[in-house]
Amino acid sequence: MAPSTQEEEDFMSQVPYLSAVGSLQYLAMMTRPDIAHSIAYLARFNSHPGPEHWKALKHLFCYVKGTFDHKLTYQGNLANTEPFITYSDASHGDCVDTGRSTAGYVTMIAGGAIGWYSKLQTIVALLTTEAEYMAAVEAGKKIVWMRNILSEFGYGGHLPSTLKMDNQSAITVSKNPEHHGHMKHLDLRLYWLRDKVEHGMIHPDFIPTTEMIADCLTKSVPAPKVRFCREQMGVLA
Repeated sequence: MAPSTQEEEDFMSQVPYLSAVGSLQYLAMMTRPDIAHSIAYLARFNSHPGPEHWKALKHLFCYVKGTFDHKLTYQGNLANTEPFITYSDASHGDCVDTGRSTAGYVTMIAGGAIGWYSKLQTIVALLTTEAEYMAAVEAGKKIVWMRNILSEFGYGGHLPSTLKMDNQSAITVSKNPEHHGHMKHLDLRLYWLRDKVEHGMIHPDFIPTTEMIADCLTKSVPAPKVRFCREQMGVLA
């Protein structure tokens, strides 16, 4: 969808595409996880955007304007046995140009999102299980960081931190080294998650896709699912 005519090239040279993407990226990083995937996807075309990309960007601005009064909200008690829960998801092979998958996770604390991630994976995943597992590795890094910083604040615990995933195969691989099968070609650093699970730091747990909060961080979803994810992340009016 890059400019195909000189007229389109001239048109795109007059629109502030990069500035608009930069503005929304700041918003997505700071307080609006619900637009993180959309703006990350549009940013892939920064080097040569076309009219269709500009149209999609304006559509995203309309969404932001319609939810202008929404903000991250927090409630609850950090003294619970499990102060935070992380949700991890991936969209396998969704990049038509490279075949790479989009990974996403969101960490919830006190009823609101405290950290989120939406990014194209650096290598091509051959299976959905691989994409989900690699996304879980990124989420696991966030979990370890959260455990460390919360322990400094006096909220440390000895129980494993829950990592919600909607792929049973990826959960099995993270728990059982003997079930590596088609995963043995992966980089050794990706087996880091197994080590953390084995040592009782992370507990992968299955959740249905219909309840996966991180779904909107990996793919385009219907409006009802956007509202569901937004509300579950604590982005409320």
